Amino acid sequence: MKLPSVDIVVVGAGAAGGIVAEQLALGGLRVVLLERGRWQKFSETRHDELRSQRTTVLGNAFGPDDEHYVRLAQMPDGSFQKVLPSEGSYNNIAACVGGGTFSYGAMAWRYMERDFRMRSVYGAPEGSSLEDWPLTYQELEPFYTKAEWEIGVSGKAGANPFESPRQKPYPMPPLPFNREAGVLAAAAKRIGLHAFPIPMAINSVPYQGRPGCIACPHCVGFACEVNAKNSTAVTTIPRAIATKHCELRTGCVASRIVMDAGSKASGIEYFQDDKLYEQPCRAVVVSCSATESPRLLFNSATKLFPRGLGNNNDWVGRNLQGHAYSGASGLFEKDLFDGLGPAARVACCDFNHGLPNGLKGGAMIANEFICLPYLYSRTVPPQVPRWGIQHKRFVRENYTRTVGVKGPVQEMPVFESRVELAPDLKDHWGIPSLRISGHRHSHDVEVGKFIAAKCEEWLKEAGAVSTWKSVAGRGVSGGQHQAGTCRMGSDPKTSVVDRNCKIHDLDNVYVVDGSVHVNNGGFNPSLTIQAIAYWASARMVKDLRRGNFRRRW
Repeated sequence: MKLPSVDIVVVGAGAAGGIVAEQLALGGLRVVLLERGRWQKFSETRHDELRSQRTTVLGNAFGPDDEHYVRLAQMPDGSFQKVLPSEGSYNNIAACVGGGTFSYGAMAWRYMERDFRMRSVYGAPEGSSLEDWPLTYQELEPFYTKAEWEIGVSGKAGANPFESPRQKPYPMPPLPFNREAGVLAAAAKRIGLHAFPIPMAINSVPYQGRPGCIACPHCVGFACEVNAKNSTAVTTIPRAIATKHCELRTGCVASRIVMDAGSKASGIEYFQDDKLYEQPCRAVVVSCSATESPRLLFNSATKLFPRGLGNNNDWVGRNLQGHAYSGASGLFEKDLFDGLGPAARVACCDFNHGLPNGLKGGAMIANEFICLPYLYSRTVPPQVPRWGIQHKRFVRENYTRTVGVKGPVQEMPVFESRVELAPDLKDHWGIPSLRISGHRHSHDVEVGKFIAAKCEEWLKEAGAVSTWKSVAGRGVSGGQHQAGTCRMGSDPKTSVVDRNCKIHDLDNVYVVDGSVHVNNGGFNPSLTIQAIAYWASARMVKDLRRGNFRRRW
């Protein structure tokens, strides 16, 4: 069924798509926002630990579901296996209004100046496709500020001595330290580290008509019961709809971008309730994630773009990266658990750059979010049995005495780490599925070892009587911090989109999500995804108006 034309279709109502839809609607453009999931409420999932985004034992509370989706994933022996969204190797992200921001931990980090010019600072390790971004921190800084104030971030400007310059303070004060954070902050000072409150997209005080955090222990992986966690589902998307220029359609699975005979998109085909619709439009914004955005481009192949839109140089789907999380856990003689969430309250940025022995990049390190009992039972020390009476005894006796500290180690992009269409595998709607393959660079492991050792040192200074480290392996990386597969760049031969997120070879198709990241920084990427969404939207509105895309209402 072909529908009446609109100005813009935004595919994906997550961290980026929810912002783009709002900004374009505020600019007077008629927007349709398509989301494959639905608009969820806290009452539907509550505090179901076995369905949270961190465990998925009973399936994903926020989608996608095992009945409709499937992928191929590379196994350690190099073979490929069918995997479902509830399996870790699927590299799942949420499928609901707000996307991952509906259930994320809400750390709201800016990347550092050096993160945007990594190749210039360090050079590219052999086997890496590391490059500089085509934009600078200084250019993006006003949009970081806009994201912090429009989305809502609590934090303390100047508390992190390594942060890059900022125009304005945070709009809200930081969340106060809990018991664990207070002990760690004091220990950091004793060993020369610079501890400070983590910037969080969580209301520390009432903001934008929503209450402050109630310190619920069920935070990361769960919906917020009072909407103090600043998802696009409770911020930009409702504001977009309020303009009356944006229509949100849920349960809509995009199958392909419809192209004319040349390089111009004319609409989107999507399934809703298993019926196929075509939504004509004047421009398309793809904001599906670093796995699903390439999939849509692949499945929109034409005679001019036989490998997929924007993929004549074989860069779509390449350079898949997440974070090589590494760190340590410590066992203390006294209880440090006070049940105040989100437990992640204190961080240090001493090791994001400037590491010894030629190591490149690094990671911020922070205490972990509250690890609920089921997840904790899977993260006990190596010497503790994984089942049986000894396992149960350890969990009962030590749950409230265990502290975790870790960091999202910045990965070196690898061209061979990728998503591509899986041969002879389709989803419920008959849309070709993905195959994920590749590996982390060996350098990520070396940085991970360094970061884990520093985390262990911090825990020991804080009073841990025993510690155990964890370092990411060489397997393909993606998951909730997935990035890099539609890289931003100035040269169409080595990137997919330009610095304004428009696909190089196309007139009116944009990609705005983590897939445009050239590298993923040593931080949670959500605030950078959102800053780029504001950056790209500002240029997009100007371009579409100048190109006579604006419809008269």
